[in-house]
Amino acid sequence: MTTSDPTPAATSASVSRSAPAPTPTRDNPFRHARTSRDEAPQFVLPLVARVERAAPPARTDALETAARAVLVLLSDVRTLGDGEWAEAVRSWQDARIRKVVRRARGAEWRRAASLPGITVSGKSAEVRVFPPVPLDGWPKDLARLQVSGTDLEDPEPPAGPDPAAPVLWLNPEVGMSAGKAMAQAGHAAQLAWWDLSGTARAAWRDAGFPLAVRTAAPDRWQALTSAGLPLVRDAGFTEVAPGSSTVVADHRVLRG
Repeated sequence: MTTSDPTPAATSASVSRSAPAPTPTRDNPFRHARTSRDEAPQFVLPLVARVERAAPPARTDALETAARAVLVLLSDVRTLGDGEWAEAVRSWQDARIRKVVRRARGAEWRRAASLPGITVSGKSAEVRVFPPVPLDGWPKDLARLQVSGTDLEDPEPPAGPDPAAPVLWLNPEVGMSAGKAMAQAGHAAQLAWWDLSGTARAAWRDAGFPLAVRTAAPDRWQALTSAGLPLVRDAGFTEVAPGSSTVVADHRVLRG
């Protein structure tokens, strides 16, 4: 995993000073029931995937790269304390947590890459994450990009995940486009990040945010959702029914 626009790594103390995280079991920003979060100004986290016609990324790599991009942004010094992106991130986290994935190629990608943000690269995927913007205030070079067209495929089935790495398990019964699944993987990574201690966050960051995204076996999904691990329940804005359980974040630190 590589990133562009590198910044000095945040210290453990800096990580612990990030914006307060919502309590996952109360006033959860991913729950579909209406809460006070709906009354706050709404922001969205833009992610842009590079999808060139001749060489589209593999689906699983795109999902993993999007999840890492969210973590890279959350741990960036610009999102902490008085950083230049901190206010936007706080406003975004105070409302519904929305992420939207768009695709770009060629000149579109070059224009997107010129805007403030961070590009994270996987094996075949490149995803650029940007500081949150108002729901109706996208920069024009991002607003014109297409949401559709991210129906990516894996050239071969992904290998089993590293037992030592966190795994974001997709619900085997919920079908999602690659773009939707990228956003959901980002949600799960964010929930895991919020649930970790400052020390565990720093260790994950310093290791380069290793993680895997895989689809759970149908007979294992129920056990995953009842294990007390971070669980994304989609608000139902696109593609899936409100309240659908989409991803479980299985980080060994969170299993106690």
